[in-house]
Amino acid sequence: MPIATPEVYAEMLDRAKQEGFAFPAINVTSSQTLNAALRGFAEAESDGIIQISTGGAEYLSGTAVKDMVTGSVAFAEYARVVAAKYPVNIALHTDHCPKDKLDGFMRPLVKISQERVANGQEPLFQSHMWDGSAVELHENLQIAAELLEECAKARVIMEMEIGVVGGEEDGIVGEMNEKLYTTAGDALATAEAVGVGEKGRYILAATFGNVHGVYKPGHVKLRPEVLKEIQEAVGAKYGKDKPFDLVFHGGSGSSLEEIRQAVSYGVVKMNIDTDTQYAFTRPIADHMFRNYDGVLKVDGEVGNKKQYDPRSYGKAAEAGMAARVVTACEDLMSAGKKLK
Repeated sequence: MPIATPEVYAEMLDRAKQEGFAFPAINVTSSQTLNAALRGFAEAESDGIIQISTGGAEYLSGTAVKDMVTGSVAFAEYARVVAAKYPVNIALHTDHCPKDKLDGFMRPLVKISQERVANGQEPLFQSHMWDGSAVELHENLQIAAELLEECAKARVIMEMEIGVVGGEEDGIVGEMNEKLYTTAGDALATAEAVGVGEKGRYILAATFGNVHGVYKPGHVKLRPEVLKEIQEAVGAKYGKDKPFDLVFHGGSGSSLEEIRQAVSYGVVKMNIDTDTQYAFTRPIADHMFRNYDGVLKVDGEVGNKKQYDPRSYGKAAEAGMAARVVTACEDLMSAGKKLK
């Protein structure tokens, strides 16, 4: 199937909310990790979201270029070609964009999509994330309102974050403090500033103790009931049941019970990065340790070309990551629910 149109993406999110499941949003950094994500979604018979961060976009442009927009465009165009060979719907998304990178990442990409739409084409990406967690809430919402208007012109969905996800991702550091838990007041202020859909569609990363990185179960103190509280507070004011389409960030180390509870409160998208990175790299490490005398020219020998050919370990890495994507689809209950 082709990359999801705005209409198909909206249908994906609506159906997830109505039927009580969520889509894994898989971070990728290369054509091979993209292929692994596509394979995983296809094997799970799940539609899905594939995304790149600022660092991932820069990496995709080449280490000698380091241009986020170039890498993003290359990724999206490549994805359009290869995704068409898979029997699932895929939405393309850009992850965390802080204030200091808006002009070099999100805004130019939204502009490209606006130009494409004006020319009768589909937008380049289906959604973009504005990460205003490092600024005060009033500034976060002011910028969000401006970006939402621009995204609506481009027929793309905006993602925004209120509260702070702890830990570190691509140089964005979230402090471990009370801001790890979004309040009902924060959610009401958000609805007042950007509406509940009438000003343009957005998805909301509200925090409930989330932390980026990898931790053993029990280390991260998640409180999914926070999501229930903000949905009820805003729903009561606006007369809507579960008014927000929620996003779960920093989910590594979460228990299945916590994940399912969050989904029941309106989470439709859960970011997966740390776990799939490991699933990709682990088979490569295994190959290198088992075949060290083939991948290295030990003591002047010639090595074994079949073992140091990147395809030999790349195939294993792709299979390992695809399997982890399948697990994510099963955990979030999107497996077997692709749109027909």
